[in-house]
Amino acid sequence: MRGAGVEAVAVCLLWATENPEHELAVASLVGELLPDAFVSVSHQVAPAVGEYARASTTAANAALGPTAGRYLLDLERELAALGMTAPIMMTTSAGGVVPAHSLTGLPVSSLLSGPASCVVAGQALGKQLGRANVLTLDVGGTSFDVGVVVEGTPLLTDEVSFGGADMRVPSVDIASIGAGGGSIATVSGGALSVGPRSAGSTPGPVCYGRGGTDPTTTDADLVLGVLDPERFGSGDIVLDVDAARRAIAEKVGEPLGLSALEAARAIRVVFDTAMADLLRSVTIERGHDPREFTLVAGGGSGPSHAWALCRELGLDGFVVPATATAQSAFGAGTSDLKTTAARTCYLRVPSGAQPDEDQAAAVAAALDETRGRALATMPGRERATVGHTASVRYTGQAHHLDIPLPHSPDEAALAAMLRRFERQYEQLFGKGAGFREAGFEILSVRAIAAQATPVSTTPGTGEPFAPHGVRPVVFDDPSRPEPTPVYSCRRPARDQRVAGPCLIQLPGCVVVVPPGGTATTDDLGVIHVQVGRP
Repeated sequence: MRGAGVEAVAVCLLWATENPEHELAVASLVGELLPDAFVSVSHQVAPAVGEYARASTTAANAALGPTAGRYLLDLERELAALGMTAPIMMTTSAGGVVPAHSLTGLPVSSLLSGPASCVVAGQALGKQLGRANVLTLDVGGTSFDVGVVVEGTPLLTDEVSFGGADMRVPSVDIASIGAGGGSIATVSGGALSVGPRSAGSTPGPVCYGRGGTDPTTTDADLVLGVLDPERFGSGDIVLDVDAARRAIAEKVGEPLGLSALEAARAIRVVFDTAMADLLRSVTIERGHDPREFTLVAGGGSGPSHAWALCRELGLDGFVVPATATAQSAFGAGTSDLKTTAARTCYLRVPSGAQPDEDQAAAVAAALDETRGRALATMPGRERATVGHTASVRYTGQAHHLDIPLPHSPDEAALAAMLRRFERQYEQLFGKGAGFREAGFEILSVRAIAAQATPVSTTPGTGEPFAPHGVRPVVFDDPSRPEPTPVYSCRRPARDQRVAGPCLIQLPGCVVVVPPGGTATTDDLGVIHVQVGRP
């Protein structure tokens, strides 16, 4: 391995979560023989039952280590040499920030930190608006990401799939599909599909004029009148409407017997339907009524399509923050300090039995240990709050649910946790889906330490909506485009109201207000859109 120039080594032994002695011995030997290699050991990276996901996570951590881990070390060192005394903070997949030095050996913890930060931004906005239940959507160039905030807290998971590999990484629960502004529309066997293939930014959509030949959702939005060819994104690109129209007519319209406008609207309908299905999967299919949530639209394309998603889901409207195209950055800046620690704690509660005193003591001891590790890297730990969860499943199942429990649980607290597991299981999978006759397994416990970051709600000045003429836009009937007023501003001023149909052009995105809808602004520059009746 040394002769081959190996840069990183992942070590995963079968029972290291119970006894890490052999993993540590292997890591020590690797350190002697390959002193410059990055070493990743599974009982530290993913201390959970299930060796395949633990091995995948450990291997991913090793792959990231030579690049991400050492980059953070070098960055801290060089900034310190320049006189910077403030600590560098790094976002994590769990929706918090931690001192960067704590991730140099665990870079896999930030694998999904970008999408997670977008959900944290929605959580912060919900708190500012007094909305406890929030759906966040971020439509970028290649993907559509959705997060769910219930009663002020983002839903979390520690089972994620990345690049086809199952991993154990504490993460905000993000649902995603390959649908974005660059998604390519194709016709095969008489059926239209949009995505997951994407034109990306190079060559990009046909309208970019950079060599792209396949029509995309951005081309469709341009042909439908949603986008201004002279005012797209930051203004660096002038879009070619005629090229987009020709590509849509040739590759979608002709095979389906549709005009260019009809084909463009068909692309939008298929695209919106796929996104609405994903929103249903994270709400209705998990026992949540989407009408009880506030939809926060972000990304370059989210504010343009949110009105159609509201109609699909029966929502009254949606909101667009002033930071719509930088939600992940805003989330990173408003995230709490948050650290987590987990360990296995394998216990079985047979059918018909109740947790006993010894089991309660074992769980309490495991929680004490994880609490100490979670607080160890927390600056100002005396100001931190610590929550605890246990991973629970029916005996013999492959997947589990994470259930909250108190710091020092007794037998009654464990019994209450199992009852809560059953309620949550039936909420997710349907009444009667539970199977207590199988008994229960407690797999592991986790401590989550957090220190709140205050979020300012000081109103800004903003700008009034500036009229920019009228252009035809297709909403529902491609044969009858609606004359649609266009407004623009960099950051909306408070107490404004415009009636639909209209378009509001913000830096990097366009807010679509459909016919019969209205848009108003609040003290924070947030645009509240009511979609009205179709």
